[in-house]
Amino acid sequence: MKQFLKTIAVLGLLTASSFTTIAYADDLKNSAVGILEQGLIGGDKAFIEKNVAEGYIQHNPVAPDGRAGLLGFVDYAQTLKPNLSVNPVRVLRDGDLVAVHSEYNIGGKKIIFDLFRFKDGKAVEHWDGIQDKPEKTVSGRTMTDGPTEIIDLEKTDENRKLVNNFVTDILVNGKADKLTQYIGDTYHQHNPNIGDGVEGLGKFLAYLKENNISFGYKKIHNIVAEGNFVMTQSEGDIGGKTNAFYDLFRVEDGKIVEHWDVVQEVPAEMAHENGMF
Repeated sequence: MKQFLKTIAVLGLLTASSFTTIAYADDLKNSAVGILEQGLIGGDKAFIEKNVAEGYIQHNPVAPDGRAGLLGFVDYAQTLKPNLSVNPVRVLRDGDLVAVHSEYNIGGKKIIFDLFRFKDGKAVEHWDGIQDKPEKTVSGRTMTDGPTEIIDLEKTDENRKLVNNFVTDILVNGKADKLTQYIGDTYHQHNPNIGDGVEGLGKFLAYLKENNISFGYKKIHNIVAEGNFVMTQSEGDIGGKTNAFYDLFRVEDGKIVEHWDVVQEVPAEMAHENGMF
């Protein structure tokens, strides 16, 4: 009997810890991560019913709208087991917005940015960007490794402004001559196709131009900033096709020193009429 009780206790601990790897001192961060870990991956529909509003607005192109649509998508996700897992690496909160940067196995290895909007403690809207995880990258880094600690909270507004100006000047308006105003000697790149530093970014932009591949951001839809990390959700063009761009920047001493991203083409047909933005 003692051994049986001991086994049950251990299983209880494993079950509790299997859903929440990190406990955040922030209810909305815990809810966002819980929706992914405990709800989507764990199949806990009660958690979703408690933490997601009935009128939940969905922007994932293949998931139906509303809380009922999310619950149905949970059923679908469970059919992908054992190839079903999530590892949240970075979680940022900015007011009612929470961004989660994660590694997934959801029928294949993916890198995903999830963005939630909360109201009255419940998730009321969700966007995401999904990209296949590559075996190799130009820089040798992965799409998620690197620093994760959030510091410099007092510089949140300053860093938000810096990144907003960078995306607007460089990626929207194409003012490449201003690169060094935003990027210093250190610039660690996690985009699988771009090398480190200003030089790596310059080579990538030159390649697109030489091959007549159109590229440009059109609009920033959301910005989530917390301390030294700032994420932007933008709409833009690659090769004449509309894409969703999720860019995460790390700022240090007034310069952008690191970048992660996910790029996803916007499909012609979706499971709802909300669009990806």
